[in-house]
Amino acid sequence: MLLSSLLSFSSEVRHARENGLPIVALESTIITHGMPFPQNVETARMVEQDIRDAGAVPATIAVMDKRLRIGLEPEDLDRLAQSENVLKCSRADLALALSTGQPGATTVAATMMAASAADISVFATGGIGGVHKGAEQSFDISADLVELGRTPVCVVAAGAKALLDLPKTLEVLETNGVPVIGYGTDELPAFWSRKSGIPAPYRMDSAEDIAALIKTRERFDNHGGVLVANPVPEEAEIGREEMAVHIDAAIRAAEADKISGKAVTPYVLSKIFELTGGKSLDTNIALVRNNARLAARIAAALAA
Repeated sequence: MLLSSLLSFSSEVRHARENGLPIVALESTIITHGMPFPQNVETARMVEQDIRDAGAVPATIAVMDKRLRIGLEPEDLDRLAQSENVLKCSRADLALALSTGQPGATTVAATMMAASAADISVFATGGIGGVHKGAEQSFDISADLVELGRTPVCVVAAGAKALLDLPKTLEVLETNGVPVIGYGTDELPAFWSRKSGIPAPYRMDSAEDIAALIKTRERFDNHGGVLVANPVPEEAEIGREEMAVHIDAAIRAAEADKISGKAVTPYVLSKIFELTGGKSLDTNIALVRNNARLAARIAAALAA
């Protein structure tokens, strides 16, 4: 059995597939593990509408009722947003959620898997996972980086989450053969901040140029993904120096509370939310919407 046999398409996505319309995949962990209800579903709807307004069709991906949903009907989006005990699904967890019937929210890696199985080439998210600080002892490296190296999906993100070791994350991406494109910038963005102090390996300034790169890479077997690093809008950013203070404090708190594994990122993000008085969440929403709009333009350029 192929993974495609487990897919269920929403009516909107099914119509898009039948008519050759551009589609943009969206993850679902931002709904289940990123924000409280009803802000989570309100944000999800805004992001989906941003994609429609930019000329593409949104496909929010999740595991529900033993099916891998490619696009969620409005009532299913509401149901997922209010569900409890939702499994956070990376590559290792997807089969478990599908086989047991436990609802699952897809991370970057699992969303890439599902998007590829559904022939969706572009995926918008907030930030990718990466190499955690201290990984030389803990070996804590996100499966997102491996997935980018093997699954042919273009991921539009505001870089890797800034609580990570960004130079090591960039090295692992290079090792896995992933082109990292700074969109309109010569410097790698750092999620909440527009600048990281790290040069972007490549720069492109239009969705059409990125689409041309993707089409060229598709000529190679086993070509893997492309990461487009799109800086947060200037008016919404939190400066790198300010964020560094908050990130260090949040990581120290996680260490003191002996938080490890998959629990680290949500814990640190929650602590940063407290330390910034909620501003980090506003920035997160702004960058996700910004990424969705760019992803829609890339998908439209690919379809053209």
